[in-house]
Amino acid sequence: MSAKKDPAAGADQLDEPRPDGADPQEADADEELADEPGEEKSEPRRRRGRRILLAVVAFLLIVVLGAAALLWERQSTYNSNISRLPGVMPTGDRPGPNVVGTENWLLVGSDTRVETKTTGEGGLVWRRGQQRADTIMLVHLPAERDKVYVISIPRDSWVTVPGYGQQKINAAFSYGGPPLLIETVEDLTGVRIDHFGAIDFNGFKDMTDALGGVDVHITKTVHDPMNHITWPAGKNHLNGEKALLFVRQRYNLPNGDFDRIKRQQAFLRAVTQKAATAGTVTNPLKLDRFLSAVTKSISVDEGVSAGDLRSLALSLRNVRGSDITFLTVPNKGPAQRGSQSVVLLDDAKARLLYDAVRAAKLAEYVDQHGGANKVTKVS
Repeated sequence: MSAKKDPAAGADQLDEPRPDGADPQEADADEELADEPGEEKSEPRRRRGRRILLAVVAFLLIVVLGAAALLWERQSTYNSNISRLPGVMPTGDRPGPNVVGTENWLLVGSDTRVETKTTGEGGLVWRRGQQRADTIMLVHLPAERDKVYVISIPRDSWVTVPGYGQQKINAAFSYGGPPLLIETVEDLTGVRIDHFGAIDFNGFKDMTDALGGVDVHITKTVHDPMNHITWPAGKNHLNGEKALLFVRQRYNLPNGDFDRIKRQQAFLRAVTQKAATAGTVTNPLKLDRFLSAVTKSISVDEGVSAGDLRSLALSLRNVRGSDITFLTVPNKGPAQRGSQSVVLLDDAKARLLYDAVRAAKLAEYVDQHGGANKVTKVS
């Protein structure tokens, strides 16, 4: 047997003897000659190759066009799933307009513990005195839409609530709903809020299950004494029910609510990553389940039209989990005010962050001051 160098493998291989006793190298040469243009033997191979290629192209077209047709046909349904909230934006003196092309959204999640949904599907996003904002996030969208900045405001932040004096910031939502919360955040930051969105934490279950679950990484094993669940160190695969427990845990975390904020940010990053995978965007049924779950879980101000949402989705289509920067408003940590446990904000450092949002220079802010939360692994 003769040794022949296989350039693809990078190592010598031995030619196998042919059953007819022919020299392997001569047989290879004959096959190469037979594949030359004009030889009849090559036609069946070329036709078979074309059929395979056409089949692959046809499959891809069916997937892509099928998803596009689904989105086109279902967009009115998705839009009708989203509740519009009238009279959300405050009146009176407000900060000036933002840098052209940028948008600032205020997103909240309610901390009510009720079986029925609190947003979407006709549910009320706010009931006076019954709900406080469990999660408060200022989301900044640069004009280029190549990044997303999510700034969490600790819900126990000790701030001035117009008409109520010094209060925890989530009390603003309880006292006056979205308008008072937006006014409070605008007074605190000097940043004009363009749009408001409310997220139903119960809807997290449906979103997560529609994606087949998401993965989060936990640094050390931790027990949740309230819900009687232990989170082992390492990768944890969350179904819908576990996702809800994961983002809601506040007891027995090393840094309390600050770790809870990071958990919520880690979950949002995991959902974004999973939703952007080929297994979701090229699967019309899976994509439909996910978009249906998302749209049934959010409420927005009445100024957000179907066209606005469609344009927003298209402008953010290339954003992945790694393109989202999560931050927390600079603070001095927990403190007591009377009988209340509160969080004192670091006004001087926070002002630099607010200024960066107004000037649309958050990338420069992060480069200079840091502060980005690492949420690939959380407590």
